[in-house]
Amino acid sequence: MSSIRDDYIAPWWTYWLHNFPHVNLNFQPIDNTFSPQDQNYQQSLIFLGCVAAAGLGLNLLCLAIYLSCLCCCRKDEDEESKRPNSCCVTWSAVVAGLISCAAVGVGFYGNSETNDGVYQLTYSLYNANHTLGGVDNLVTNTMGSMESGLKQHLARLDEIFATRGDYVQTLRFMQQMADNVIKQLLGLPDWDTAKVDLAAVADQTAYVEYYRWLTYLLLLILDLVICLAACLGLAKQSRWLLTTMMVFGVLTLILSWASLGVDLATAVGTSDFCVIPDKFIMNQTKDLISSDIVHYYLYCSQTLPNPFQQSLTIFQRSLTTMQIQIQGLLQFAVPLFPTAERDLLGIQHLLNSSEASLHQLTALLDCRGLNKDYLDALIGVCYDGVEGLLYLCLFSILAICAFCAMLCAIPRAWTHIASRERDYDDIDEEDPFNPQARRMTTHNPNHATNVHSFCSYSSSMGSQSSLHPPAAQAGSNAPVSEYMNQSALFGGNQRYENVPLIGRGSPPPSVYTQQFRNRYSPSMRATYLSMTEDQIRHFGNDFQA
Repeated sequence: MSSIRDDYIAPWWTYWLHNFPHVNLNFQPIDNTFSPQDQNYQQSLIFLGCVAAAGLGLNLLCLAIYLSCLCCCRKDEDEESKRPNSCCVTWSAVVAGLISCAAVGVGFYGNSETNDGVYQLTYSLYNANHTLGGVDNLVTNTMGSMESGLKQHLARLDEIFATRGDYVQTLRFMQQMADNVIKQLLGLPDWDTAKVDLAAVADQTAYVEYYRWLTYLLLLILDLVICLAACLGLAKQSRWLLTTMMVFGVLTLILSWASLGVDLATAVGTSDFCVIPDKFIMNQTKDLISSDIVHYYLYCSQTLPNPFQQSLTIFQRSLTTMQIQIQGLLQFAVPLFPTAERDLLGIQHLLNSSEASLHQLTALLDCRGLNKDYLDALIGVCYDGVEGLLYLCLFSILAICAFCAMLCAIPRAWTHIASRERDYDDIDEEDPFNPQARRMTTHNPNHATNVHSFCSYSSSMGSQSSLHPPAAQAGSNAPVSEYMNQSALFGGNQRYENVPLIGRGSPPPSVYTQQFRNRYSPSMRATYLSMTEDQIRHFGNDFQA
């Protein structure tokens, strides 16, 4: 028998997955023919899941080594090295966010495609089950009417026509035709077993698919929430939020690797079926249905003979012969035996209903209906289903990359935040350029009245020269005077950026000089630069007081 078909061609990605190495747990290559009952074949699919588990272990090991190096090799960084690290953290977070968003989009598409393919499979299975169930009901009802209804009518007519041997002989002939119809119906395959199996497969598939779809939907939402929460933690510089998202990121990383293993094994197994589906179907039904019948429905070619044609033809001829006999009895026997009319009309009605059942049975047994359901199921599984699984595999890979980047960026961001808070705590509260000191001045009016503005010194230069501060206080403010001179003279010059300031570990002069320029107008800065050293010392004494 020919096994070449033009109505179904497996997509290229199924051949690509079908050619994946099939190795059992003993690392022995096996045949890639789809045989889920074979233990070695099951181990080959489990092996793919083990590969994903090994990838998870290697990934976690690399992350652990990275975090250990980050914790052990961390050194204090100067101001010039902080900016590149901050930019590195920012770009890592941006890349992780973009990859995560792309992964979620791909995951939603793949989940929808897989659900569409499985839905088409279950829909085709239910249609095929309905067809086979209709065949089984028609055969059962026809046989029941022939065995019970026709038998009762013939028994009563046999009593009525007891005196006419020719009529009794006609009744015997009709009984033989009825037995012949029952024999042909019994020769049809028993679809009840196949019908129950299809219904069970469809129900179980729909049940598993619903929870699979829901699980992936929750996983996609979880990935999106973790990504948004991590971005919020970076924006708010919240260490506890970043730590929490790091824990959830590790959990999601494990789930992504697990989903990758399951999807890859499922895609490979399904592709093995899609490459040669007819062979598997024939092997599964060889003990239930004749191979000629299965081949007829799988290929549905005009060159193939209909295995039911002979039975249906005999059925049709038997019904036609019985109808001719009933028409003759109605025409010749009813005038002699009026009481026989009711039973004869009952037999005629039974034969008419059997003929209608014959036409329905012929239509249902035609290969085009079941073959269409079979092809729809194949297209749903092998095109939409496997394609959706490949997109889900891509989603898992992108999610793994995104969360690896996030897990590498969060510790650096956490360290950067901690370093900034430590530097902020080390700032002198009495420093006039400290923002915290300005906030304290704003909330403490009494302290603000003791700090003279720069304008008061510029407008009363003569009165300032008459002030004579104590020697101890002047000595204590010598660092301030020297700093102010260095800031005024060398501010903005990179050559003097590293000149140490006497008595304190302050930042380079250019930092305060820039704040000085931003705070005061050019005329005020010119007035300050024209002051003498004694006036600057008095300015520093009063400013610090």
